Amino acid sequence: QVQLVESGGGLVQAGGSLRLSCAASGRTFSRNYMGWFRQAPGKERESLAAIGWFGTNTYYADSVKGRFTISRDNAKNTIYLQMNSLKPEDTAVYFCAADAGSRMLESTWYRQQEYDYWGRGTQVTVSS
Repeated sequence: QVQLVESGGGLVQAGGSLRLSCAASGRTFSRNYMGWFRQAPGKERESLAAIGWFGTNTYYADSVKGRFTISRDNAKNTIYLQMNSLKPEDTAVYFCAADAGSRMLESTWYRQQEYDYWGRGTQVTVSS
């Protein structure tokens, strides 16, 4: 059974940092695009970042570019999201997702429907 489990969320003051992890089990994702999304209360889920097979290609939403960094460790079957300069508007539940096939998603990485596996999310709260 494939599982994605996020961790690392919590409460942080504005301007602070957090590092989220997403550990995959049940299969390897070394040749799969993986991404991070978030959903704030009352809002739609939005894409944040994605990473290609070997981590050389990364993609970011404008809202987090320059503040967030996605990375992966294929040996650990894990991806990360380093979040710096956090703002109250970053408060949300953060989800990781993975594509089941070895597809190139460089032009569609932001589309939720491209991802087949999802974690349950981890809460990030940024206080002002």
